Amino acid sequence: MATYYYEDLQACGDDEEKRKVFARDAIRAQKSTRAYRTAEDAESYYAKHNLTMERYRKVLYTLSGKAYPDIFSANYKLTTLFFRRFVLQQVQFVLSNGVSFEDPQTAETLGETFENSLQKLAKKSVVDGVAFGFWNLDHLEVFSFAETPVDAGFAPIWDTETGTLMAGVRYWHIDDTLRYTLYEVDGYTEYREESGVLSTVQEKRPYILRLETSQADGTYIVGGSNYESLPIIPMYANDTHESELVGIRSSIDCYDFIKSGLANVIDDTSSIYWTLKNTGGMGDVDLAKFLERMRSVRAAAFDDDVEAEAHTLEVPYQAREAMLSRLRSDLYEDFGLLDTEKILSGNLTATAIRMGYQTQEDKCGDFEWHIRTFISELFRLLGIKDTPTFAWNRAANQLEETQTVMMAASYLDDEAVLNHLPWLTTDEVKDILDRRDAESLSRLGVTEEA
Repeated sequence: MATYYYEDLQACGDDEEKRKVFARDAIRAQKSTRAYRTAEDAESYYAKHNLTMERYRKVLYTLSGKAYPDIFSANYKLTTLFFRRFVLQQVQFVLSNGVSFEDPQTAETLGETFENSLQKLAKKSVVDGVAFGFWNLDHLEVFSFAETPVDAGFAPIWDTETGTLMAGVRYWHIDDTLRYTLYEVDGYTEYREESGVLSTVQEKRPYILRLETSQADGTYIVGGSNYESLPIIPMYANDTHESELVGIRSSIDCYDFIKSGLANVIDDTSSIYWTLKNTGGMGDVDLAKFLERMRSVRAAAFDDDVEAEAHTLEVPYQAREAMLSRLRSDLYEDFGLLDTEKILSGNLTATAIRMGYQTQEDKCGDFEWHIRTFISELFRLLGIKDTPTFAWNRAANQLEETQTVMMAASYLDDEAVLNHLPWLTTDEVKDILDRRDAESLSRLGVTEEA
């Protein structure tokens, strides 16, 4: 199905029927794309589901080649939460200490929930490859490109000339009803599809409403206005605009298959295995039934010429353990994050710790750039002139770093010393400096009002 662009929406003009059909078809077009299917799978992996393992089925074959489900042998489907761990580690490394701004008014304008919404937006962008922040009058809301297990998402509508996001459709299903909202620069319109019938729930209204209240009429709308551009801004996880699951999914699946296979072998051979003589007519299903009977009843009846002999087996696990270790190392390296197990052994110096973090800092530095790009676009929309500051959540040999800072303290001012101490956040530094200034004024007998 072809992708729908802003020029297609403009061709609908003011024809409301064409517009509601366009918005509905834009949803269908988005859900048919490879990017959406990848994001949908990534959402499942982030939600602790390995789809490849869940879809895997063990079968047995008779001598004639007919397949039967294997309900006799162990069939563990172990899931290792690598992807969820990676997403959280990357986002929290950059955003766990929040975002600071030079002007205190900036934080007030963005609202109390801004940092929570920014974290959610960052997680969704890493999982889906892109997520969208909607500035809803006085707070930030997050639109996922794809969302599971609910059938919801946001279908972006781009301008083919400039590549700018000019409109979009936010949609979600409630039972058999599709609710969807078309967002444009000059306002948004709400639609519904039920039993194949399209209808308008709310005609187009502006983003900023002006309300008045009277005793006779209550609260009512007297006017409204819009922003200079669409108040929905994309945030990307990387420069390829792809989910971070791309490139590591096969390694995660391989790890879970080997881990599950080892568990199956240990379970199936935990006691003994059998050799049967004069039973050439038995197929795999018959042998599996014999094993199941031995596990449950621990006895079996044979003809006079049939013999059963039990043997013990030592499970060869070394090769699997080596492969699991190699896969774990490769996964961290390919995702660009630090495996903390490597720095837990020994008392490492600050230099060694920083060298261990180099790959993760490179990855997260690139990710921070995309977050900064989003914030700068949001500031442009709101008319804010400020610069965000991030304090990364890295582990450190705090004693060694503190000693290094204090050795250079005589060459630095108080603010520089505090900013370089590894155990102080940016907000704590500001509070300390404010209190010291207040104490200095108090000693001089100068009040804050003066």
